[in-house]
Amino acid sequence: MTKRLSVAILIAFASICAAMGQESPSPIPTASLAPSLTPAESLSPSPSASSARSVQLSFVPPPLEGTISLGIYDESGKLVRVLHQEAELNEFTIGADALVTQWDGKNDDGEDLPAGKYRARGYLVGHFTVEDLGQASFPAMENNAIPNVKVKLIPNPLRNDRRSIVDLGIGFDNDGSYLKTIDDLPLFTVSETPNLIRALITKKSEKSVDVWQDDGAAVHQFRVSNVDQMMAFDCGEFELK
Repeated sequence: MTKRLSVAILIAFASICAAMGQESPSPIPTASLAPSLTPAESLSPSPSASSARSVQLSFVPPPLEGTISLGIYDESGKLVRVLHQEAELNEFTIGADALVTQWDGKNDDGEDLPAGKYRARGYLVGHFTVEDLGQASFPAMENNAIPNVKVKLIPNPLRNDRRSIVDLGIGFDNDGSYLKTIDDLPLFTVSETPNLIRALITKKSEKSVDVWQDDGAAVHQFRVSNVDQMMAFDCGEFELK
């Protein structure tokens, strides 16, 4: 199986998106391919073999080659778990008509989250390119604020998510820097330079952004292009028992 999403496979999938919990002792139902089925309507409970609180998520990503970042959000819209970050197709179970993954009901710190309603949504990130522009001076930041930039998304033909614009920011950790959403879902690795102390993103054009990062010894500038090659998808709401 190729590590990149196959457009032919994805288009063959129907427009469904399901999250299945842990109540029913019956077998996991096969998702309906009816065109009238909405993501919220396709959510139904099912048992979990690994954990009493485990939730199985079945979803169809948009028909675009790239990687998948998928997050779990609470009722307030706060990101509580990065379930997948820049994931390839082979990191998911390939179902009959969808990709399948599991959430164990925990947050990113491994703590059990309270019962309640949650939502899974994410992005299909296309083929971004990164150009290292070399050493540069770090741009002046007003009041030390790190801005976000607005990027227009490719419309999702599956119509299970109507988000048309994403606010991109730049994040960093011990492993390097990455583009992220304004709610902190990581989308794309910019650099693997460790021990960064600050980073900044600015918009170069409708299809590219510039990133500056500082490791304390030098500042490097990068240009990330094709950032408009991205689609959003929403798996709908489900309940954690």
